[in-house]
Amino acid sequence: MSPNPSRRPSRSRRRHLTPAIAAALVMAVAVPTAVTDAVAGVNDDASASAAARHTPFQRDADAVRDTGAIGVQARVSGGRHGPATVTSGTADIRTGRPVPDGGYFRIASNTKTFVAAVVLQLVGERKVALEDTVEKWLPGVVRGNGNDGRKITVRQLLQHTSGIHDDYPAIETAKKYYEVRFRPFTPEQLVERAMRHRPDFRPGEGWGYSNVGYILLGMVIEKATGHTWHDQVRQRLLKPLGLRHTYYPGGSPAVRKPHARGYQRFGTKPKLVDVTLYEDPNASGGLIGTTADLNRFFRDLLGGKVLKPAQLREMKRTVPLNDEFQVPYPGARYGLGLMRTGLPCGGWSWGHGGDEIGYMSRNAVSDDGRVAVTASMSTGWATSVEDVLRQHRAGVRLVANALCREGGQAVRPR
Repeated sequence: MSPNPSRRPSRSRRRHLTPAIAAALVMAVAVPTAVTDAVAGVNDDASASAAARHTPFQRDADAVRDTGAIGVQARVSGGRHGPATVTSGTADIRTGRPVPDGGYFRIASNTKTFVAAVVLQLVGERKVALEDTVEKWLPGVVRGNGNDGRKITVRQLLQHTSGIHDDYPAIETAKKYYEVRFRPFTPEQLVERAMRHRPDFRPGEGWGYSNVGYILLGMVIEKATGHTWHDQVRQRLLKPLGLRHTYYPGGSPAVRKPHARGYQRFGTKPKLVDVTLYEDPNASGGLIGTTADLNRFFRDLLGGKVLKPAQLREMKRTVPLNDEFQVPYPGARYGLGLMRTGLPCGGWSWGHGGDEIGYMSRNAVSDDGRVAVTASMSTGWATSVEDVLRQHRAGVRLVANALCREGGQAVRPR
């Protein structure tokens, strides 16, 4: 999803497109003042010790909460001062229970980095080539209205330079959410929707975030290996790296416990709707995990434990984002399932991030994989672009500041 951040949010289901708040801009919801005040009280009483509340890490987590997030959890792994976790807000507005610092959440578009890693492993094994066309693996699938799989490569799908239009069905009302939460779209249905549109640009001549591109990559993985994308993620990444708390939920709409519940406000109605139950089986954002597992995955990835050197170099070859995405991420660049962003202390970090109905996450990892930071928000979106950007930017500041304090910035741009 890549709506213009200067436009009023209009769609709440063009999901998990991050890294980019563009996704958030179409999932916009808000938190009433009374709820925010109540959340602050819970944080004071239960989420942190008196000493922890005065650390910069805790203050940054509280700042995210103050933008309207219902609950916040963040974790630093590695760095100068060792591991650290903070929480803020509440996990459940009905009970006021504190946010679990090791809670599960929908990692949404962070899934794309896992999918990209599997594809690049296949490239390293010479089972797939980055310059293979989509047509080679999925004959006849990308056709019509100017779409042509013979002209689109695997690399372009990974880098969002394919030009394929992203058309996710909207969830604009609570009624619609209840209608579709247990009825996910199949990959074939979502690709078919995209093929109704002309390409946004010719392949390789622009940049435009496309969830459908990663759904196609999931289909390529299955054709190349004979196994589903999530089976390959499990066998190639989760098991070898010991990521025991990252999983594909299959047909279950639930999130494992412990977790903070996800909330959304639809339109201008004041009621917060609990949207924790939801099915999303697709390769663009279907995994569930924890901050600890995400930090470990990104550290191992950047630390060279997942890909061969040649494929890691390809993953880190970047192109600039389009103008719409430069609003929330000024100066950022996108590689193959990995985004590079600037840091307030100079240099840059890597990561991805993810937005799904009810959940938002931001992360940052050092160039050498030595330090990683992940923040998860059980989010209360806002109805204005400005409010959404405030929450996004507070989340980005949280992870960026923590990475800087831990000495994780890279200083020689590539």
